[in-house]
Amino acid sequence: MMRRLPRPIRWLAVAAATAATAALLLAGCAAGPTVMRLDASPEDAGSNGRVWPAPQTLEVPRYRYIGQLTGEANFQLARPEGAGNGLRKAWSWLVGLSEREPAAVVLQRPQTGMVDARGRVLVTDVSRGAVFVFDETQGKLAVWEQASATQRFVAPVGIAAGPDGQVFVADAELGRVFRLGPEGQPLGELGAGLLQRPTGLARDAAQRRLFVADTRAHDIKVFDDAGRLIDRWGQKGDNGPDAAAGGVADGAPSKPSHGDLNAPTHLSFAQGVLYVADTLNARIVAFDDAGTPLRQFGKRGLYVGNLVRPKGVAADDEGNLYVVESMHDNLLVFDNQAQLLLSIGGTGSEVGKFYLPSGVWVDGNNRVFVADMFNGRVVVFQFLGGG
Repeated sequence: MMRRLPRPIRWLAVAAATAATAALLLAGCAAGPTVMRLDASPEDAGSNGRVWPAPQTLEVPRYRYIGQLTGEANFQLARPEGAGNGLRKAWSWLVGLSEREPAAVVLQRPQTGMVDARGRVLVTDVSRGAVFVFDETQGKLAVWEQASATQRFVAPVGIAAGPDGQVFVADAELGRVFRLGPEGQPLGELGAGLLQRPTGLARDAAQRRLFVADTRAHDIKVFDDAGRLIDRWGQKGDNGPDAAAGGVADGAPSKPSHGDLNAPTHLSFAQGVLYVADTLNARIVAFDDAGTPLRQFGKRGLYVGNLVRPKGVAADDEGNLYVVESMHDNLLVFDNQAQLLLSIGGTGSEVGKFYLPSGVWVDGNNRVFVADMFNGRVVVFQFLGGG
């Protein structure tokens, strides 16, 4: 006859069996490798064929929608969906765990971004107070919150690649530009006591200079890579409602006489030219690499191509200039003579629409990224080439 084990020993046996089962279940539930997919919204799954100009115009398509970045939803298990779900549920039942999932990590109010040498897409989020790092190669999302060892970001806006894989981030509320290492580790800061409200950033890698749009001071401050202030470009000047009579309206960019600026925000440096979104003057101003104003374009108005509140600005390697017109929720594409080539947008949340967009940037593959701020996403287009 089999003898029953004493009660304490029976409990130990049950505990051991439970632990063994747990180990097996956890092994079965271990997360496999993840991959990054641009199109995070199932309802947009059939939208990847969207092109601009639209096919019905009979013009050659120049841009194609290829997806969007929103956060954790862009990262999916490489294995088939549902693998391990039964084991996970069994384990939850066994130990009495809730099925409630933690809150997803998502973009809230993206401002602008960049693509680094490793192909990572870095996006500043002023509401989240952080930099989101979408790493397609590693298949993971990182969130950088620390501006310094003792200070978290409050309102990160501008971002630019620094030397040796470093990243510069401008925090408008903290009034400084912070230097981060390649993995987000704080390395230092610049501009304390010199910057009032830094927003846009751009870097001249050849001359190792960092341009900072100081919105409240109405100028562009130039720092060397060591963080020393070496120059100031522009000064406060409000030319009134007809600040830029040339440009979009008549096809001839005018030459600014003084480099007046009124609340500059976003910047872009390309082929020796610094482009400044002169937001409250409703125009784009271009400076040469010595700080001399070259030209300006933009005009207030109600028509497509007019600039009312220009924000993001970027240039691709074919001479196209991209401008975010935040008031009318448009991405405007101009040639290097300030002729309007195309408009993408209008107010909304569907593909090809924006809601108070902010920044725009371009990567080495001529993918165009738009920070669609109030839709909480970054929309990505592929430039298909000109000609």
